[in-house]
Amino acid sequence: MILKKSLIYFLFFGYLSFQNSFGQDKTILSNQIDSLINTKSTKPFNGIITIVNHGKIQYFKIKGFADNEKKTLLKRNDQFVIGSISKQFTAALMLRTFDAGKVELHKPIKSYLPNLMATWSDSVTIHQLLTHTHGITALNKPLSFKAGTQYAYSQIGYDLLAQILESVTQQSFAQLADELFKKCGMLNTFHPNLKKYKNLVKGYSEQENGNLVFETATFENYPAAGGFISTIDDLVKWNEWLYSGKLFKPATFQMMKTKQPVAVRQHPLFGKTEYGYGITVDDKEGLLQLGQTGYTPGFISMNFYFPETQTSLVILDNFVWHPEELDKAFRYHTEILNYVRKSLK
Repeated sequence: MILKKSLIYFLFFGYLSFQNSFGQDKTILSNQIDSLINTKSTKPFNGIITIVNHGKIQYFKIKGFADNEKKTLLKRNDQFVIGSISKQFTAALMLRTFDAGKVELHKPIKSYLPNLMATWSDSVTIHQLLTHTHGITALNKPLSFKAGTQYAYSQIGYDLLAQILESVTQQSFAQLADELFKKCGMLNTFHPNLKKYKNLVKGYSEQENGNLVFETATFENYPAAGGFISTIDDLVKWNEWLYSGKLFKPATFQMMKTKQPVAVRQHPLFGKTEYGYGITVDDKEGLLQLGQTGYTPGFISMNFYFPETQTSLVILDNFVWHPEELDKAFRYHTEILNYVRKSLK
C-alpha cells in the first residue's frame, strides 16, 4: 500500500512538474525574445509571434506595421501569406483522400491525371510528389533524376497534388481546402483564389539600396505549395487539429510524421533536414519538432510543433530583409526557435 501511494504521488507530482516545466522558464524566454525583437535596428522585426503550451498562451507579441506607408499598426487578426506552410494543408487533404479510398499513394499519377502527357506520368507517384522525390522540373521536360532516387525541393509537385485532388473529388482545390479549414475552426484561412480574405497585410521586400518596397510578386507561387493566407490564431488551431491525429486514421497520421526514405535535404537554415508528408521531422538533441518554415516574396513564416509538450511556435512576418540570403532573412525567426528549443529541453 505504501509503495502504491508513493507511485501515485510520484506520477501525480511528476506530471505537474512536467506541465509546469515550460512555465518555470517563461520569464527568461519572454525576456530573450523581447530583447531580440526590441533591439534598435535598421532592419527591425515586423510581425506577430505566439508560443502556446497545452492550449495556454506563454508568449504573444505584435510589433510593427500592416501597411508601412500609412504606418497602420498590425492587429491580431491580420492575415499573412504563409509560404511553404501551405504544403501541410495540401498533404493533409491528400492523406484524407487516401483515407477515403480515392487514391493510392504508390500508384502512378497517370491513373488520376489521364490527360497528363508527360512520359514520367507513368512512373511518378503521389508519395514522391508529397516527399519531393519525383524529379519533375517542368511539365514538358524529362525528369532530372529517376523518380524515387533523390530529393529536390519542388513547388510544381504540390500543384500536381492539387490537380489530382480536383480530379478524384470533382471539387475545386480551393473549395476542398475551405471545407477543411471550416472543420478545424480556421475561419480566417483561405486559398487566395477565393478572395474571401479581408485583413491581408502588405508584404515588403528589401531592395539592393536598402529600401523596403511593397511586393507585387507574392502570389506568383502555386497556392498548393506556398500561397495560402492565414492568421496567427488559425495556425495554432491547425496545429491542435493536425497533431491531435483527429484528421486521419492512426496509421495515416503516423506516415505523415515519419521520416520518409530519400526525403532528406540540405536546408539553407537548418542543414540536414528530413521530411514526412508536407512537414519536416526533426528529432535532433532528443527533442521532436514537426512543422515547416515559409517564404514567399514579402512574407516570412514559421510554424513548429513540439508534441511531447504540446507546444506551438508560430511567427508571421511581412518585412523581408536580405531576400537573397535566407539565413539573414530568417535571423529573428531562427533565434526565437533556438530560445524555445532550449526552454523545452
